[in-house]
Amino acid sequence: MIEFDREVDALGLHCPLPLLRLKKALKEMRSGEVVRVMATDPAAHLDFGVYAEQTGNEIIEYLRETEQQVFYVRKK
Repeated sequence: MIEFDREVDALGLHCPLPLLRLKKALKEMRSGEVVRVMATDPAAHLDFGVYAEQTGNEIIEYLRETEQQVFYVRKK
């Protein structure tokens, strides 16, 4: 299991709220810290992927369970 510094529960939220919650968490974190985000929005992996590319933050792990997605994102 990956160690993380902060957790964001975006379960049941729809676009763009999971991404906005991720952005808010990253803004409050230091470089190198990891946030774990849990989301049920089926498009979250697309939004998070584009956001990571544009900002230089790194998705270090992506897990998809039945209807839930879990992301581990390292702040640049």
